[in-house]
Amino acid sequence: MIHKIILLSIILAGFVSTASAQFLPQKFGKGLQVVGKDSTYHIKFGFRFQSLYTGSFNLEDDQLSGAEDFDGGFLIRRSRLKFDGWALNPKLKFKFELGLTNRDISGGNTDPFRNAPNFLLDASVEYNFYKGFSVLIGQRKLPGNRERVVSSGNLQFVDRSRLNSRFNIDRDLGLQLKHKFKAGKSVIKSTFALTQGEGRNVTEGDFDGANYTFHVDFLPMGNFASKGDYVGADLKREKTPKLAIGLTYEFNQNAVRERGQLGSFIQDTNGDFFGRDLNTFFADLMFKYQGLSVMMEYADKRAENNNPFIFDDSGEEIGTFFTGTGFNAQVGYLLKKDYEIAFRFTDINPDEGVSNDETHYTLGFSKYIVGHKLKIQTDYSLIKKDGGDDELLIRAQVDIHF
Repeated sequence: MIHKIILLSIILAGFVSTASAQFLPQKFGKGLQVVGKDSTYHIKFGFRFQSLYTGSFNLEDDQLSGAEDFDGGFLIRRSRLKFDGWALNPKLKFKFELGLTNRDISGGNTDPFRNAPNFLLDASVEYNFYKGFSVLIGQRKLPGNRERVVSSGNLQFVDRSRLNSRFNIDRDLGLQLKHKFKAGKSVIKSTFALTQGEGRNVTEGDFDGANYTFHVDFLPMGNFASKGDYVGADLKREKTPKLAIGLTYEFNQNAVRERGQLGSFIQDTNGDFFGRDLNTFFADLMFKYQGLSVMMEYADKRAENNNPFIFDDSGEEIGTFFTGTGFNAQVGYLLKKDYEIAFRFTDINPDEGVSNDETHYTLGFSKYIVGHKLKIQTDYSLIKKDGGDDELLIRAQVDIHF
């Protein structure tokens, strides 16, 4: 109830502010924008949601002819309220984003979250203090694998790959130092992040550890149109080839959640937390040219001493870190009238005893009505699982972004 009151207050405050500000109507997908009469602030309000249908078949004996046990249903996959802009001058930017669906706010009913809804996604301030240098303070996505940093509203498929859901380092609380510069035609962007390591909205401190993330992006052919190195599909139909190569290393000291910033907390029956150092490496690339897009990612996550299993003082196993490697590759081509066909291959190889291997083959179709702001997407996945029956997954989604 409290978070609903806060949300309503924010919305009302935004509209009331138009009484002493300039209201700038924009075209569809650009949100509602307000600029102070004295030009000391700029705010953009945006709202989006995704209506998803999912159906799945269990494939007995791993044969399509053995499809059985159909399960299907509708879901509001995401619903987000976004605020961003600048204060005093454009060098001081802010971003604030709330998640409104059950999927967005779940997971907060434990002590580390003060048993409160987990609805806050982003809350940060970024200051460009000198030329290509800026510092960001607050809660934001860490500079991890490319697919995770791409907004869920700008995806090429209905949702992100299995590599992302198993290995990504998600959002965290702390600070990020960013730098961007040009070397001839090339562009180099780097980020160092110092954060708590337990993910978003955790209120119980750093659990005797910290998280260090180092990321670099190399764009040898210059910038993409409209920041397309972090947007799915080549909607801008790049006139010249564009390539981005990203490398990330993360050290999560004394991580107490099974996937670092995500997953269950590892606790014994007394409520004591048990942690271990985690090391994560990502390598990725994005290529675009005249409607063709290619994205590839590799992930490698390791626990201290290559031992992902956690035991309490009595010797009982109480948790397992998700460690191993993953590979994802996807290619798409934008046809006339902004129809797109795309294919994705994902291979997940957890360490022995952690989980079973998985391989996903996904064929996707999209119709971009107003780019990513209004689109219809569907995809079909064959999921092959070691130690279990395969699965056929069918999804269809409408995404609208005001």
